[in-house]
Amino acid sequence: MKIFSKLAAVAVILAVAAGAWFGYRKFAKRESQVQFRTEAIEKGDLMSVISSSGTVEPEELVNVGAQVTGKIMSFGTDADGKTVDYGSRVKKGMVLARIDEVLYEAELREAEAGKAKAEVAILSAQAGIRQANAKLVLATLNWNRARDLHPKGALSKSDYDTNQAAYLSAQADLAVAEAQLKQAEAQRQVAEASLVKARRNLSYCVITSPVDGIIIDRRVSVGQTVVSSMSASSIFLIANDLRKMQVWVSVNEADIGSIRPGMKVIFSVDAYPDTEFVGVVHKIRLNATMSQNVVTYVVEVTTDNSDGKLLPYLTANVKFVRAECRDVLIVSNAAFRYMPDEKFIDPAFRKELETERKDRSRRLWVPSGKGLLKPVYVKTGLNTGISSQIVSGDVKEGTVVVNGQSEVAAAGPSAGGAQRSPFLPQPPHRGNRNQNRARSGQQGR
Repeated sequence: MKIFSKLAAVAVILAVAAGAWFGYRKFAKRESQVQFRTEAIEKGDLMSVISSSGTVEPEELVNVGAQVTGKIMSFGTDADGKTVDYGSRVKKGMVLARIDEVLYEAELREAEAGKAKAEVAILSAQAGIRQANAKLVLATLNWNRARDLHPKGALSKSDYDTNQAAYLSAQADLAVAEAQLKQAEAQRQVAEASLVKARRNLSYCVITSPVDGIIIDRRVSVGQTVVSSMSASSIFLIANDLRKMQVWVSVNEADIGSIRPGMKVIFSVDAYPDTEFVGVVHKIRLNATMSQNVVTYVVEVTTDNSDGKLLPYLTANVKFVRAECRDVLIVSNAAFRYMPDEKFIDPAFRKELETERKDRSRRLWVPSGKGLLKPVYVKTGLNTGISSQIVSGDVKEGTVVVNGQSEVAAAGPSAGGAQRSPFLPQPPHRGNRNQNRARSGQQGR
């Protein structure tokens, strides 16, 4: 009985080993199969661009400020008859706001009084000059008479000295009166300057629009006090003309050498994702900025905004067009980088690969039949880094070229033992779902 049990165990082990051997032979020794990735040469438009981002800005922006200190008493009326506010249309000279003018009216009256006082001082100085002139005339006569009589002994020495002193004193009084007149005239000039300043400060209490435009920003409210120091306090921001806009674009120093005035620019904004706007490079600002050791320049791009779609401060995705061509043959650069294994190259063309071509043409691979490839040579033009323009060569629209390959598990030989082309899709097999998934993924690429 023990011998029979041992024989049964040995038989089971041999059966398991045989099953494992046949399973290994059937599944483990399948050869992998190459699947080529292909694409068709197409006709289309090609464009080489430099991409960046920027901000939409009004072409001309005026910052209206307050040049005097005071409380905002009221706002003016816009072109539509409404109180000035965000988005208001205004005309040049239109009142935007009024500042409390009581203090400045008082300063004006004080300046006017100072001028009147200076004019009175001038009149008084002029009267003093006339009085000094009269005294000088009398003193001159007495002095001349004293000089005639004193040598003859008819006038005492004391009277002679008195007349001389009176004459010199009258001359000095006249000089003082003339100086007082000049001082009064100078005071009048100071008073006139103070009067001009007071009038101008009073006029600053009424803030008017310097241009025709639209209020972009209102930065104060009624009752708020504005303080004018070294720089004028900002009250309104006015866009002169929103029909013309600019895009301020930050361009890396590595790309700035390719930017030039007049270059075509295409940009889009998130507000209108399906709309492309066109502009041109206006100028390159030379005041570069550095952030994290990266130098950038601001490039101004002008664009037409007659339809009013572009609003100030929208973020723009910008493309500077370096070069473009339309309705040309296009192929991906991956097709030029692909190089098949020697076993997939058609033997009729292997010797051709050994010959060096001096016409600077580039090589593509196309199917030649029976799962083999043959080379074709083309000349390229514009290269965007992803695709290239085909200028000439033995290809046309719709020509299928290979741009890569991958290995997939083979399903074994077909019933007739024939080999299938790697360029054709394989029929589905119930027992090999992973293989079908791999192939469908390659075709999707």
